[in-house]
Amino acid sequence: MNRNKIRSVPAAAFLLGLLLMTSCGGPSEKQSGLPEGIWRATLTTDSGEEIPFNFEVGSEDGASYIEIINGDNRLRVDEITFKGDSVNFLMPFFDSEFKSRLQGNSLTGSWIKHLADRDAVMPFRAVHGVNYRFVESPEAPAVNLSGRWAAGFVREGDTLSAIGEFSQEGNRLTGTFITPYGDYRFLEGVVSGKQVLLSAFDGGYATLFTATVADDSTLTAGMFYSGRSGVRTWTAYQDPTAELPDANSLTYLAEGYEKLDFTYVNLEGDSVSLGDEKFQGKVVVIQFFGSWCPNCLDETRFLSDFHKQYRDKGFEVIGLAYERTNDMELNKRLVRRMTDRFDVEYEMLLTGYTSSEVEESMPSLRNFMAFPTTIVLDRRGEVRQVHTGFKGPGTGAHYEIYVDEFTRLINGLLEEQP
Repeated sequence: MNRNKIRSVPAAAFLLGLLLMTSCGGPSEKQSGLPEGIWRATLTTDSGEEIPFNFEVGSEDGASYIEIINGDNRLRVDEITFKGDSVNFLMPFFDSEFKSRLQGNSLTGSWIKHLADRDAVMPFRAVHGVNYRFVESPEAPAVNLSGRWAAGFVREGDTLSAIGEFSQEGNRLTGTFITPYGDYRFLEGVVSGKQVLLSAFDGGYATLFTATVADDSTLTAGMFYSGRSGVRTWTAYQDPTAELPDANSLTYLAEGYEKLDFTYVNLEGDSVSLGDEKFQGKVVVIQFFGSWCPNCLDETRFLSDFHKQYRDKGFEVIGLAYERTNDMELNKRLVRRMTDRFDVEYEMLLTGYTSSEVEESMPSLRNFMAFPTTIVLDRRGEVRQVHTGFKGPGTGAHYEIYVDEFTRLINGLLEEQP
């Protein structure tokens, strides 16, 4: 064979090959952003149920961002990476991410939540230009569900009491469920005929509530799906007087204790003690939280703003992080993301204990039930209140009542002499 002989290629064939390598959908394609506007997304549970949510894509300074929509709440996601047709985005909280591929006007892939000992994965799909959440053309609603409802969630014979607070305009339904430990944040959905559908997704938790309208004041055949595999049944009836246990009576100090004492490290690695001079003679709130806890995020946003307003009056906050791993570097990174997001200027300490070890870390506490829990100390360092849970902005009037009561409590303690 003559090695010096070069076989010629017709010009038309060369151009065709070049077009095939660079055409849309080819392996060398690069995406510079997502189609802007509204999207409809679904996450699929192990049982095949789809948990829907909406998000909107925009751009700023040439970079795409996503806003996840739940009722009137929007969660901004701006850590998005593109490689070929791959689109991956990291959620700002909860150590979770999406890995997907963009094909035309749709995304397909997975939502991955990194847990302490494994990854929880749910199939993900999203379609651009679809603005409904559940039903494109819902039937006329059989009833208006606005108001307060007494609800019970049942799993394996165990019943969790809750209050539903709903607002309905036409078919659109928004609101939340409030439990003794917190709330399910901003739920959004629809009433279509006698069918009730509500969902939420906040980057850490995906929830779906379904039920049937039995009459004007009763909801039956309720199903509550949480994440990949969590399932409860539920019923509810309208009750404007429904109440939950007093959040200030659930967790308490062990007999013989009037004060707390602890020393942990902050995000800079320095030891911080409740006995430090910085906290002496001040009203101090101890916040028990975790970066994995949705209600803790709502409380941190509130406390961060409150601290900035009141610290010059003799008020301080100490956050105690109880993560779900013993990896201190990972815990530091997760808590740092949280403090950066909410511009937290009070001390956030890494306890080194997991979320199941609170009473082991704090022998002075009894019956610790939920995150967040806040303990209010007066100027003498004595415990004046232990509050379980947090009713966030998604609870409407309940949140406003809490803010008012908390503000009056702190103002009263600040007026006392050390």
